[in-house]
Amino acid sequence: MTIDNQFFRCLKNNNSHNPIGDSSMKKTILVLVVVVFCLPAFAQNKFVGTGTCACHNLPKQGKQVDVWKKSKHAEAFTTLKSDKAAEIVKAKGIKVAATEAKECLECHSTGAGEAVEKSFKVEMGVQCEACHGAASGYKAIHNKPENKEKAIAAGLLKGDEKTCKQCHGANKMHDAKAFNFKKSWEEIKHPTPKG
Repeated sequence: MTIDNQFFRCLKNNNSHNPIGDSSMKKTILVLVVVVFCLPAFAQNKFVGTGTCACHNLPKQGKQVDVWKKSKHAEAFTTLKSDKAAEIVKAKGIKVAATEAKECLECHSTGAGEAVEKSFKVEMGVQCEACHGAASGYKAIHNKPENKEKAIAAGLLKGDEKTCKQCHGANKMHDAKAFNFKKSWEEIKHPTPKG
């Protein structure tokens, strides 16, 4: 008899010398299993939107929001309103407009179909949180160097080449331009100034 079979046989056996066979123990185990599997859903960070990142537009932060506003990422959702986008969704057999299609929103917006706060606007395109993670868990603590580890534990990410290639590169919806991470990074990098 295997260990798995012994465990389940033990659960079925409801005698007094077997505490795991006790019905209250079974209920406790069931509750614990449900809690373990449901807890991540309750703790899921929400997308808050670039509008809540105003501090990142201060000179001491390198005017990072302005860098984003001038990027193609800020206009990514707008491209879904183009004739070309309409042609692509039609060719792919998608029955809704590109601005509503999950397949398009995955790369032309941030947080589509995810948990979002009222401040979030999908129409703002590929926002900060596409690379840095849904911010509701870290937005209040990430601005101080001593909180860096706490912010990371709360969901703050540092975007990298792998993050970019989720959309750039092997695009399943349409032929995108060849992606060169180093060249593209030079266009969108937004470091915090030293000092």
